[in-house]
Amino acid sequence: MARSNFERMIPLLGTCAVLAACGADSVESPGSGGNITINNPAPTAPTPPAPELETPNLVTPANGCPTIDEPAGLADRGTLTGPTGTYRICELPARFTRSSTLTRVPGLLYSLGGRVDIGLDRGAAPTADAPVVLTIQPGVVVFASTGASWLAVNRGNRINAVGSATQPIVFTSRDNVLGLATDDSQGQWGGIVLLGRAPITDCTVAPAATPGSVNCERQTEGAVDPAYFGGATPNDNSGTLRYVQIRYSGYVLSGDSELQSLTLGGVGSATTISHIQSHNSSDDGFENFGGRVSLRNFVITGADDDSIDVDTGWQGTIQYLIAVQKTSGNADSMIELDSANALESQTPRTHLKLANFTFVHRNTATGNQAAMLFRGAADASLVNGVVVSPMPCLRLNGTNILAANPAIEKLGPPAFGSVAMQCGGATFVGSGGVTAQQVADAFGAGAHNSATFTASLAGSFINGANETAHPAIDPKTIDPLFDTTDYIGAVKDANDTWYAGWTCNSVTASFGSSGTACTSLPAI
Repeated sequence: MARSNFERMIPLLGTCAVLAACGADSVESPGSGGNITINNPAPTAPTPPAPELETPNLVTPANGCPTIDEPAGLADRGTLTGPTGTYRICELPARFTRSSTLTRVPGLLYSLGGRVDIGLDRGAAPTADAPVVLTIQPGVVVFASTGASWLAVNRGNRINAVGSATQPIVFTSRDNVLGLATDDSQGQWGGIVLLGRAPITDCTVAPAATPGSVNCERQTEGAVDPAYFGGATPNDNSGTLRYVQIRYSGYVLSGDSELQSLTLGGVGSATTISHIQSHNSSDDGFENFGGRVSLRNFVITGADDDSIDVDTGWQGTIQYLIAVQKTSGNADSMIELDSANALESQTPRTHLKLANFTFVHRNTATGNQAAMLFRGAADASLVNGVVVSPMPCLRLNGTNILAANPAIEKLGPPAFGSVAMQCGGATFVGSGGVTAQQVADAFGAGAHNSATFTASLAGSFINGANETAHPAIDPKTIDPLFDTTDYIGAVKDANDTWYAGWTCNSVTASFGSSGTACTSLPAI
Protein backbone atom coordinates (compact mmCIF):
# COMPACT_ATOMS: atom_id res chain seq x y z
CA MET A 1 0.00 0.00 0.00
CA ALA A 2 1.49 3.43 -0.92
CA ARG A 3 2.70 5.65 2.01
CA SER A 4 1.30 9.16 2.51
CA ASN A 5 3.47 12.28 2.23
CA PHE A 6 3.31 12.65 6.01
CA GLU A 7 4.69 9.15 6.53
CA ARG A 8 7.58 9.92 4.18
CA MET A 9 8.42 13.08 6.20
CA ILE A 10 8.85 11.32 9.60
CA PRO A 11 12.43 10.03 9.02
CA LEU A 12 13.44 13.34 7.50
CA LEU A 13 12.16 15.33 10.48
CA GLY A 14 13.99 13.02 12.87
CA THR A 15 17.25 13.53 11.04
CA CYS A 16 16.90 17.27 11.07
CA ALA A 17 16.30 17.26 14.84
CA VAL A 18 19.63 15.53 15.41
CA LEU A 19 21.49 17.89 13.10
CA ALA A 20 20.06 20.97 14.91
CA ALA A 21 22.66 20.57 17.73
CA CYS A 22 25.59 21.02 15.35
CA GLY A 23 25.74 24.86 15.53
CA ALA A 24 25.22 27.71 13.07
CA ASP A 25 26.68 25.86 10.08
CA SER A 26 24.30 22.98 10.44
CA VAL A 27 21.18 22.42 8.39
CA GLU A 28 18.34 24.38 9.84
CA SER A 29 15.40 22.60 11.33
CA PRO A 30 11.84 23.52 10.42
CA GLY A 31 11.59 25.42 13.69
CA SER A 32 14.54 27.69 12.84
CA GLY A 33 12.79 29.44 9.91
CA GLY A 34 14.20 27.29 7.04
CA ASN A 35 11.88 25.91 4.34
CA ILE A 36 11.71 22.32 3.23
CA THR A 37 10.43 21.71 -0.28
CA ILE A 38 9.27 18.27 -1.28
CA ASN A 39 8.91 17.67 -5.07
CA ASN A 40 6.53 14.84 -5.84
CA PRO A 41 6.68 13.30 -9.34
CA ALA A 42 4.28 14.82 -11.81
CA PRO A 43 1.21 12.65 -12.28
CA THR A 44 1.30 10.46 -15.39
CA ALA A 45 -1.40 11.32 -17.92
CA PRO A 46 -3.79 8.41 -18.41
CA THR A 47 -3.36 6.51 -21.70
CA PRO A 48 -6.31 7.32 -23.96
CA PRO A 49 -8.30 4.30 -25.04
CA ALA A 50 -7.54 2.97 -28.53
CA PRO A 51 -9.99 4.30 -31.09
CA GLU A 52 -12.62 1.83 -32.09
CA LEU A 53 -12.07 0.49 -35.61
CA GLU A 54 -14.99 1.20 -37.89
CA THR A 55 -16.65 -1.97 -39.04
CA PRO A 56 -17.52 -1.75 -42.73
CA ASN A 57 -21.19 -1.95 -43.50
CA LEU A 58 -21.15 -5.38 -45.07
CA VAL A 59 -24.15 -6.57 -47.01
CA THR A 60 -26.43 -9.04 -45.28
CA PRO A 61 -28.38 -11.54 -47.37
CA ALA A 62 -32.00 -11.11 -48.34
CA ASN A 63 -34.36 -13.60 -46.72
CA GLY A 64 -35.34 -15.24 -49.99
CA CYS A 65 -35.91 -14.83 -53.72
CA PRO A 66 -38.74 -12.67 -55.05
CA THR A 67 -41.59 -14.02 -57.15
CA ILE A 68 -41.46 -13.27 -60.86
CA ASP A 69 -44.04 -13.75 -63.62
CA GLU A 70 -42.00 -16.44 -65.38
CA PRO A 71 -43.59 -19.76 -64.35
CA ALA A 72 -40.21 -21.43 -63.87
CA GLY A 73 -39.42 -18.86 -61.22
CA LEU A 74 -36.11 -18.12 -59.56
CA ALA A 75 -34.03 -20.84 -57.93
CA ASP A 76 -32.69 -20.05 -54.45
CA ARG A 77 -29.02 -21.06 -54.53
CA GLY A 78 -28.31 -20.10 -50.93
CA THR A 79 -25.76 -17.43 -50.11
CA LEU A 80 -22.39 -16.30 -51.38
CA THR A 81 -19.88 -14.27 -49.39
CA GLY A 82 -17.30 -11.83 -50.70
CA PRO A 83 -15.44 -8.75 -49.47
CA THR A 84 -18.58 -6.60 -49.65
CA GLY A 85 -20.77 -8.98 -47.67
CA THR A 86 -23.04 -11.98 -47.99
CA TYR A 87 -25.73 -12.16 -50.64
CA ARG A 88 -28.77 -14.26 -51.36
CA ILE A 89 -28.28 -15.86 -54.80
CA CYS A 90 -31.34 -16.19 -57.02
CA GLU A 91 -30.65 -18.07 -60.25
CA LEU A 92 -32.51 -17.13 -63.40
CA PRO A 93 -34.40 -19.80 -65.35
CA ALA A 94 -32.74 -21.17 -68.45
CA ARG A 95 -35.44 -19.50 -70.58
CA PHE A 96 -37.94 -16.73 -69.96
CA THR A 97 -41.24 -17.60 -71.63
CA ARG A 98 -43.21 -14.76 -70.06
CA SER A 99 -42.33 -11.11 -69.52
CA SER A 100 -40.76 -10.68 -66.08
CA THR A 101 -39.02 -8.09 -63.92
CA LEU A 102 -35.86 -8.43 -61.85
CA THR A 103 -36.35 -6.09 -58.91
CA ARG A 104 -33.61 -4.55 -56.86
CA VAL A 105 -33.62 -6.23 -53.45
CA PRO A 106 -31.01 -5.32 -50.80
CA GLY A 107 -28.63 -8.22 -50.22
CA LEU A 108 -29.65 -10.11 -53.36
CA LEU A 109 -27.80 -11.00 -56.56
CA TYR A 110 -29.23 -12.67 -59.65
CA SER A 111 -27.15 -15.35 -61.32
CA LEU A 112 -26.84 -16.91 -64.76
CA GLY A 113 -26.42 -20.67 -64.38
CA GLY A 114 -25.49 -21.11 -68.04
CA ARG A 115 -27.03 -19.80 -71.24
CA VAL A 116 -30.18 -17.85 -70.38
CA ASP A 117 -32.62 -17.09 -73.21
CA ILE A 118 -35.21 -14.36 -73.33
CA GLY A 119 -38.03 -15.91 -75.31
CA LEU A 120 -37.84 -18.36 -78.18
CA ASP A 121 -36.37 -17.43 -81.55
CA ARG A 122 -39.43 -16.18 -83.46
CA GLY A 123 -37.69 -16.30 -86.82
CA ALA A 124 -36.46 -13.72 -89.31
CA ALA A 125 -39.88 -12.37 -90.31
CA PRO A 126 -41.99 -10.21 -87.95
CA THR A 127 -44.85 -11.98 -86.20
CA ALA A 128 -47.97 -10.82 -84.38
CA ASP A 129 -46.89 -12.48 -81.16
CA ALA A 130 -46.18 -10.21 -78.21
CA PRO A 131 -42.48 -10.18 -77.29
CA VAL A 132 -41.15 -11.65 -74.08
CA VAL A 133 -39.54 -8.71 -72.26
CA LEU A 134 -37.05 -9.03 -69.42
CA THR A 135 -37.08 -5.83 -67.37
CA ILE A 136 -34.18 -5.15 -65.00
CA GLN A 137 -34.45 -2.40 -62.39
CA PRO A 138 -31.71 0.16 -61.60
CA GLY A 139 -29.02 -1.10 -59.24
CA VAL A 140 -29.51 -4.80 -59.98
CA VAL A 141 -26.38 -6.96 -60.20
CA VAL A 142 -26.42 -10.08 -62.36
CA PHE A 143 -23.40 -12.40 -62.26
CA ALA A 144 -22.43 -15.51 -64.19
CA SER A 145 -22.01 -18.51 -61.91
CA THR A 146 -20.12 -20.42 -64.62
CA GLY A 147 -17.68 -19.34 -67.30
CA ALA A 148 -19.99 -20.56 -70.07
CA SER A 149 -22.90 -18.41 -68.89
CA TRP A 150 -24.36 -15.77 -71.21
CA LEU A 151 -27.60 -13.90 -71.86
CA ALA A 152 -29.31 -14.22 -75.25
CA VAL A 153 -32.18 -11.93 -76.29
CA ASN A 154 -33.74 -13.92 -79.12
CA ARG A 155 -35.35 -12.46 -82.24
CA GLY A 156 -38.79 -11.05 -81.62
CA ASN A 157 -38.11 -10.50 -77.87
CA ARG A 158 -36.62 -7.67 -75.84
CA ILE A 159 -34.57 -6.63 -72.86
CA ASN A 160 -35.42 -3.52 -70.86
CA ALA A 161 -32.34 -2.98 -68.70
CA VAL A 162 -32.45 0.68 -67.69
CA GLY A 163 -30.23 1.76 -64.84
CA SER A 164 -29.45 5.31 -63.79
CA ALA A 165 -26.42 7.56 -63.39
CA THR A 166 -26.31 6.68 -59.68
CA GLN A 167 -27.58 3.10 -59.87
CA PRO A 168 -26.16 1.34 -62.91
CA ILE A 169 -27.09 -2.24 -63.74
CA VAL A 170 -24.02 -4.49 -63.50
CA PHE A 171 -23.40 -7.74 -65.36
CA THR A 172 -20.28 -9.46 -64.06
CA SER A 173 -18.55 -12.68 -63.05
CA ARG A 174 -18.59 -14.90 -59.96
CA ASP A 175 -14.95 -14.01 -59.30
CA ASN A 176 -15.94 -10.36 -59.09
CA VAL A 177 -18.48 -11.18 -56.38
CA LEU A 178 -15.91 -13.25 -54.48
CA GLY A 179 -13.30 -10.47 -54.65
CA LEU A 180 -10.99 -12.53 -56.87
CA ALA A 181 -11.14 -10.31 -59.95
CA THR A 182 -8.16 -8.05 -60.56
CA ASP A 183 -7.37 -5.24 -62.96
CA ASP A 184 -6.04 -7.88 -65.36
CA SER A 185 -8.95 -10.32 -65.10
CA GLN A 186 -10.95 -11.08 -68.23
CA GLY A 187 -12.86 -13.83 -70.04
CA GLN A 188 -14.70 -15.06 -66.94
CA TRP A 189 -18.11 -15.50 -68.61
CA GLY A 190 -19.81 -15.04 -71.98
CA GLY A 191 -21.54 -11.68 -72.22
CA ILE A 192 -24.79 -10.17 -73.51
CA VAL A 193 -26.07 -11.05 -76.97
CA LEU A 194 -28.89 -9.20 -78.74
CA LEU A 195 -30.34 -11.03 -81.74
CA GLY A 196 -32.46 -9.07 -84.20
CA ARG A 197 -34.14 -9.11 -87.60
CA ALA A 198 -32.34 -6.25 -89.31
CA PRO A 199 -30.45 -6.83 -92.60
CA ILE A 200 -27.05 -8.54 -92.62
CA THR A 201 -24.62 -10.02 -95.12
CA ASP A 202 -22.41 -13.13 -95.11
CA CYS A 203 -25.34 -15.53 -94.73
CA THR A 204 -24.29 -18.75 -93.00
CA VAL A 205 -27.55 -20.58 -92.26
CA ALA A 206 -28.43 -20.57 -95.99
CA PRO A 207 -25.27 -19.40 -97.80
CA ALA A 208 -27.11 -19.06 -101.12
CA ALA A 209 -29.65 -16.60 -99.67
CA THR A 210 -29.74 -13.01 -100.89
CA PRO A 211 -27.83 -10.77 -98.46
CA GLY A 212 -30.10 -8.36 -96.63
CA SER A 213 -33.18 -10.49 -97.26
CA VAL A 214 -35.40 -12.30 -94.81
CA ASN A 215 -33.62 -15.53 -95.77
CA CYS A 216 -30.14 -14.25 -94.86
CA GLU A 217 -29.33 -15.40 -91.34
CA ARG A 218 -26.22 -16.06 -89.29
CA GLN A 219 -25.38 -18.14 -86.27
CA THR A 220 -23.91 -16.28 -83.28
CA GLU A 221 -20.14 -16.58 -83.12
CA GLY A 222 -19.10 -18.97 -80.37
CA ALA A 223 -22.56 -20.36 -79.63
CA VAL A 224 -22.88 -24.15 -79.77
CA ASP A 225 -26.70 -24.22 -79.83
CA PRO A 226 -28.64 -22.17 -82.40
CA ALA A 227 -28.67 -18.43 -81.76
CA TYR A 228 -29.74 -16.99 -85.10
CA PHE A 229 -29.99 -13.40 -86.22
CA GLY A 230 -30.78 -11.50 -89.40
CA GLY A 231 -33.81 -10.60 -91.47
CA ALA A 232 -35.21 -7.71 -93.51
CA THR A 233 -36.60 -5.38 -90.81
CA PRO A 234 -34.24 -2.37 -90.47
CA ASN A 235 -36.25 -0.84 -87.60
CA ASP A 236 -36.48 -4.02 -85.55
CA ASN A 237 -36.55 -3.50 -81.78
CA SER A 238 -34.51 -5.65 -79.36
CA GLY A 239 -35.24 -3.37 -76.39
CA THR A 240 -33.19 -0.92 -74.32
CA LEU A 241 -29.84 -1.00 -72.57
CA ARG A 242 -29.00 2.16 -70.66
CA TYR A 243 -26.58 2.82 -67.77
CA VAL A 244 -25.19 -0.71 -67.83
CA GLN A 245 -21.75 -2.13 -66.97
CA ILE A 246 -20.55 -5.39 -68.52
CA ARG A 247 -17.42 -6.64 -66.74
CA TYR A 248 -14.84 -9.43 -67.30
CA SER A 249 -16.61 -11.12 -70.23
CA GLY A 250 -15.47 -12.84 -73.44
CA TYR A 251 -15.35 -16.50 -72.47
CA VAL A 252 -14.48 -18.97 -75.28
CA LEU A 253 -17.74 -20.84 -75.83
CA SER A 254 -16.64 -23.13 -78.66
CA GLY A 255 -13.52 -23.67 -80.75
CA ASP A 256 -11.52 -20.45 -80.75
CA SER A 257 -14.62 -18.24 -80.87
CA GLU A 258 -15.59 -16.11 -77.92
CA LEU A 259 -18.29 -13.62 -77.18
CA GLN A 260 -17.72 -9.92 -76.67
CA SER A 261 -19.03 -7.89 -73.74
CA LEU A 262 -21.88 -6.92 -76.03
CA THR A 263 -22.60 -8.83 -79.23
CA LEU A 264 -25.16 -7.20 -81.54
CA GLY A 265 -26.41 -9.47 -84.31
CA GLY A 266 -28.82 -7.96 -86.83
CA VAL A 267 -30.06 -5.47 -84.23
CA GLY A 268 -32.51 -2.91 -85.60
CA SER A 269 -32.66 0.87 -85.36
CA ALA A 270 -35.57 0.92 -82.88
CA THR A 271 -33.26 -0.58 -80.24
CA THR A 272 -31.84 1.93 -77.72
CA ILE A 273 -28.28 1.46 -76.47
CA SER A 274 -26.58 4.24 -74.49
CA HIS A 275 -24.38 4.78 -71.43
CA ILE A 276 -22.72 1.37 -71.61
CA GLN A 277 -19.35 0.40 -70.15
CA SER A 278 -17.50 -2.66 -71.40
CA HIS A 279 -14.69 -3.50 -68.98
CA ASN A 280 -11.91 -6.05 -69.55
CA SER A 281 -13.50 -8.10 -72.30
CA SER A 282 -11.13 -10.83 -73.45
CA ASP A 283 -12.37 -10.18 -76.98
CA ASP A 284 -13.89 -6.96 -78.35
CA GLY A 285 -15.57 -4.20 -76.39
CA PHE A 286 -18.56 -4.68 -78.67
CA GLU A 287 -19.15 -6.13 -82.11
CA ASN A 288 -21.92 -5.29 -84.55
CA PHE A 289 -22.75 -8.07 -86.98
CA GLY A 290 -24.89 -6.19 -89.48
CA GLY A 291 -28.07 -4.42 -88.40
CA ARG A 292 -28.99 -0.75 -88.07
CA VAL A 293 -28.63 -0.01 -84.36
CA SER A 294 -26.90 3.20 -83.21
CA LEU A 295 -24.94 3.63 -79.98
CA ARG A 296 -24.39 6.64 -77.73
CA ASN A 297 -22.22 7.40 -74.69
CA PHE A 298 -20.09 4.28 -74.73
CA VAL A 299 -17.06 3.57 -72.51
CA ILE A 300 -14.65 0.74 -73.31
CA THR A 301 -11.83 -0.04 -70.90
CA GLY A 302 -9.28 -2.82 -71.19
CA ALA A 303 -10.57 -4.74 -74.23
CA ASP A 304 -8.05 -7.48 -74.95
CA ASP A 305 -8.82 -7.59 -78.66
CA ASP A 306 -10.44 -4.63 -80.44
CA SER A 307 -12.47 -1.92 -78.78
CA ILE A 308 -14.87 -1.71 -81.75
CA ASP A 309 -15.50 -4.39 -84.37
CA VAL A 310 -18.20 -3.83 -87.00
CA ASP A 311 -18.89 -5.92 -90.08
CA THR A 312 -21.39 -7.96 -92.17
CA GLY A 313 -23.35 -4.94 -93.36
CA TRP A 314 -23.79 -2.86 -90.20
CA GLN A 315 -25.03 0.67 -90.88
CA GLY A 316 -25.53 2.91 -87.88
CA THR A 317 -23.95 5.72 -85.90
CA ILE A 318 -21.79 5.90 -82.78
CA GLN A 319 -21.32 9.15 -80.87
CA TYR A 320 -19.51 10.01 -77.61
CA LEU A 321 -17.12 7.09 -77.30
CA ILE A 322 -14.24 6.74 -74.83
CA ALA A 323 -11.95 3.78 -75.42
CA VAL A 324 -8.81 3.18 -73.34
CA GLN A 325 -6.69 0.10 -73.81
CA LYS A 326 -4.83 -1.40 -70.85
CA THR A 327 -1.04 -1.69 -70.82
CA SER A 328 -1.02 -5.46 -70.23
CA GLY A 329 -2.30 -8.30 -72.38
CA ASN A 330 -2.79 -8.23 -76.13
CA ALA A 331 -4.99 -5.17 -76.73
CA ASP A 332 -5.24 -5.09 -80.49
CA SER A 333 -6.84 -2.20 -82.41
CA MET A 334 -9.26 0.49 -81.32
CA ILE A 335 -11.25 -0.17 -84.51
CA GLU A 336 -11.38 -3.27 -86.67
CA LEU A 337 -13.63 -2.50 -89.62
CA ASP A 338 -15.10 -5.46 -91.49
CA SER A 339 -13.37 -8.61 -92.74
CA ALA A 340 -11.39 -9.42 -95.85
CA ASN A 341 -13.06 -12.40 -97.54
CA ALA A 342 -14.75 -13.57 -100.74
CA LEU A 343 -18.03 -11.88 -99.74
CA GLU A 344 -16.81 -8.28 -99.80
CA SER A 345 -19.05 -7.31 -102.73
CA GLN A 346 -22.25 -8.12 -100.85
CA THR A 347 -24.72 -5.45 -99.83
CA PRO A 348 -25.80 -3.83 -97.58
CA ARG A 349 -22.37 -2.21 -97.40
CA THR A 350 -20.84 -1.87 -93.93
CA HIS A 351 -20.57 1.84 -93.12
CA LEU A 352 -19.05 2.98 -89.83
CA LYS A 353 -20.18 6.48 -88.85
CA LEU A 354 -18.36 7.68 -85.73
CA ALA A 355 -18.38 11.12 -84.09
CA ASN A 356 -16.82 12.58 -80.93
CA PHE A 357 -14.49 9.81 -79.94
CA THR A 358 -11.32 9.60 -77.86
CA PHE A 359 -9.03 6.62 -78.38
CA VAL A 360 -6.11 6.02 -76.02
CA HIS A 361 -4.02 3.02 -77.02
CA ARG A 362 -1.22 1.83 -74.71
CA ASN A 363 -0.03 -1.31 -76.44
CA THR A 364 1.41 -2.47 -79.72
CA ALA A 365 -1.32 -4.19 -81.75
CA THR A 366 0.79 -6.94 -83.25
CA GLY A 367 -2.18 -8.48 -85.01
CA ASN A 368 -3.63 -5.47 -86.83
CA GLN A 369 -0.42 -3.39 -86.83
CA ALA A 370 -2.24 -0.11 -86.23
CA ALA A 371 -4.67 1.58 -83.87
CA MET A 372 -7.32 1.51 -86.61
CA LEU A 373 -7.64 -1.15 -89.31
CA PHE A 374 -10.10 -0.65 -92.21
CA ARG A 375 -10.67 -3.36 -94.80
CA GLY A 376 -13.32 -5.48 -96.53
CA ALA A 377 -14.47 -2.76 -98.98
CA ALA A 378 -16.30 -1.12 -96.07
CA ASP A 379 -17.05 2.59 -95.86
CA ALA A 380 -16.16 4.81 -92.92
CA SER A 381 -16.92 8.40 -91.91
CA LEU A 382 -15.12 9.65 -88.79
CA VAL A 383 -15.41 13.19 -87.41
CA ASN A 384 -14.29 15.04 -84.28
CA GLY A 385 -11.89 12.43 -82.97
CA VAL A 386 -8.73 12.22 -80.89
CA VAL A 387 -6.37 9.26 -81.30
CA VAL A 388 -3.32 8.66 -79.10
CA SER A 389 -1.27 5.61 -80.01
CA PRO A 390 2.31 4.36 -79.47
CA MET A 391 2.24 2.78 -82.95
CA PRO A 392 0.88 3.68 -86.41
CA CYS A 393 -2.61 5.12 -86.19
CA LEU A 394 -4.23 4.01 -89.44
CA ARG A 395 -3.91 0.96 -91.68
CA LEU A 396 -5.93 0.41 -94.86
CA ASN A 397 -5.92 -3.11 -96.28
CA GLY A 398 -7.00 -4.01 -99.82
CA THR A 399 -7.38 -1.73 -102.83
CA ASN A 400 -11.18 -2.09 -102.68
CA ILE A 401 -11.18 0.04 -99.52
CA LEU A 402 -10.24 3.03 -101.70
CA ALA A 403 -12.26 2.78 -104.90
CA ALA A 404 -15.86 3.98 -105.23
CA ASN A 405 -18.17 1.35 -106.72
CA PRO A 406 -21.87 2.31 -107.01
CA ALA A 407 -22.79 -1.24 -108.04
CA ILE A 408 -22.03 -2.44 -104.52
CA GLU A 409 -22.90 0.85 -102.75
CA LYS A 410 -19.22 1.59 -102.11
CA LEU A 411 -18.77 5.33 -101.57
CA GLY A 412 -15.00 5.57 -101.81
CA PRO A 413 -12.03 5.93 -99.44
CA PRO A 414 -12.65 6.31 -95.70
CA ALA A 415 -13.57 9.91 -94.89
CA PHE A 416 -12.07 11.83 -91.95
CA GLY A 417 -12.87 15.29 -90.65
CA SER A 418 -11.40 17.08 -87.61
CA VAL A 419 -9.54 13.97 -86.47
CA ALA A 420 -6.35 14.71 -84.52
CA MET A 421 -3.83 11.90 -84.09
CA GLN A 422 -0.67 11.50 -82.02
CA CYS A 423 0.99 8.39 -83.39
CA GLY A 424 4.16 6.43 -82.86
CA GLY A 425 6.16 4.85 -85.65
CA ALA A 426 5.17 5.36 -89.26
CA THR A 427 1.69 6.87 -88.59
CA PHE A 428 0.19 5.30 -91.75
CA VAL A 429 0.40 1.69 -92.95
CA GLY A 430 -0.84 0.24 -96.22
CA SER A 431 -1.26 -3.43 -97.11
CA GLY A 432 -2.96 -5.62 -99.66
CA GLY A 433 -1.92 -3.40 -102.53
CA VAL A 434 -2.40 -0.11 -100.69
CA THR A 435 0.66 2.07 -100.05
CA ALA A 436 1.34 4.12 -96.96
CA GLN A 437 1.16 7.26 -99.09
CA GLN A 438 -2.33 6.35 -100.28
CA VAL A 439 -3.39 5.96 -96.67
CA ALA A 440 -1.90 9.36 -95.83
CA ASP A 441 -3.68 10.90 -98.83
CA ALA A 442 -7.03 9.47 -97.79
CA PHE A 443 -6.62 10.83 -94.28
CA GLY A 444 -5.37 14.20 -95.49
CA ALA A 445 -8.26 14.70 -97.92
CA GLY A 446 -10.63 15.76 -95.15
CA ALA A 447 -10.80 19.13 -93.41
CA HIS A 448 -8.97 19.89 -90.16
CA ASN A 449 -7.22 16.54 -89.84
CA SER A 450 -3.81 16.32 -88.16
CA ALA A 451 -1.36 13.42 -88.03
CA THR A 452 1.19 15.43 -86.02
CA PHE A 453 -1.04 16.40 -83.12
CA THR A 454 0.22 16.68 -79.54
CA ALA A 455 -2.45 15.50 -77.12
CA SER A 456 -3.08 17.40 -73.89
CA LEU A 457 -5.76 15.12 -72.47
CA ALA A 458 -6.43 15.30 -68.74
CA GLY A 459 -7.19 12.09 -66.89
CA SER A 460 -6.61 10.13 -70.11
CA PHE A 461 -9.75 11.27 -71.93
CA ILE A 462 -10.81 14.86 -71.00
CA ASN A 463 -9.97 17.53 -73.55
CA GLY A 464 -7.13 19.88 -72.70
CA ALA A 465 -5.94 23.10 -74.32
CA ASN A 466 -4.77 21.50 -77.57
CA GLU A 467 -7.99 19.59 -78.11
CA THR A 468 -10.06 22.66 -77.31
CA ALA A 469 -8.12 24.71 -79.85
CA HIS A 470 -8.59 22.17 -82.64
CA PRO A 471 -11.45 23.04 -85.04
CA ALA A 472 -14.49 20.76 -85.11
CA ILE A 473 -17.09 19.77 -87.72
CA ASP A 474 -20.85 19.51 -87.23
CA PRO A 475 -21.48 15.74 -87.21
CA LYS A 476 -24.93 16.29 -88.72
CA THR A 477 -23.20 16.92 -92.01
CA ILE A 478 -22.33 13.21 -91.91
CA ASP A 479 -25.65 11.87 -90.63
CA PRO A 480 -28.76 13.62 -89.23
CA LEU A 481 -28.89 11.11 -86.37
CA PHE A 482 -25.82 12.75 -84.83
CA ASP A 483 -25.96 15.58 -82.29
CA THR A 484 -24.41 18.86 -83.31
CA THR A 485 -21.15 19.44 -81.40
CA ASP A 486 -18.46 22.11 -81.58
CA TYR A 487 -15.52 20.13 -80.19
CA ILE A 488 -13.40 17.12 -81.02
CA GLY A 489 -13.09 14.13 -78.71
CA ALA A 490 -15.63 12.41 -76.48
CA VAL A 491 -15.42 14.77 -73.49
CA LYS A 492 -15.50 18.51 -74.16
CA ASP A 493 -13.91 19.68 -70.90
CA ALA A 494 -13.88 19.13 -67.13
CA ASN A 495 -17.50 20.27 -66.88
CA ASP A 496 -18.64 17.56 -69.30
CA THR A 497 -19.23 14.56 -67.02
CA TRP A 498 -21.59 12.30 -68.97
CA TYR A 499 -19.34 9.33 -68.05
CA ALA A 500 -19.38 9.86 -64.27
CA GLY A 501 -21.21 7.89 -61.58
CA TRP A 502 -22.42 4.91 -63.59
CA THR A 503 -18.95 3.67 -64.64
CA CYS A 504 -16.41 1.67 -62.62
CA ASN A 505 -12.77 2.60 -62.04
CA SER A 506 -9.60 0.60 -62.70
CA VAL A 507 -5.90 1.15 -63.30
CA THR A 508 -6.78 1.49 -66.98
CA ALA A 509 -8.98 4.55 -66.45
CA SER A 510 -10.64 6.35 -63.55
CA PHE A 511 -13.96 8.10 -64.04
CA GLY A 512 -14.15 9.94 -60.73
CA SER A 513 -14.85 9.31 -57.07
CA SER A 514 -18.57 8.74 -57.64
CA GLY A 515 -17.84 5.40 -59.34
CA THR A 516 -17.11 2.03 -57.73
CA ALA A 517 -13.88 0.12 -58.32
CA CYS A 518 -14.38 -2.44 -61.08
CA THR A 519 -12.90 -5.08 -58.78
CA SER A 520 -15.65 -4.45 -56.21
CA LEU A 521 -19.45 -4.38 -56.25
CA PRO A 522 -21.64 -1.31 -55.87
CA ALA A 523 -23.66 -1.08 -52.68
CA ILE A 524 -26.83 -3.15 -52.79
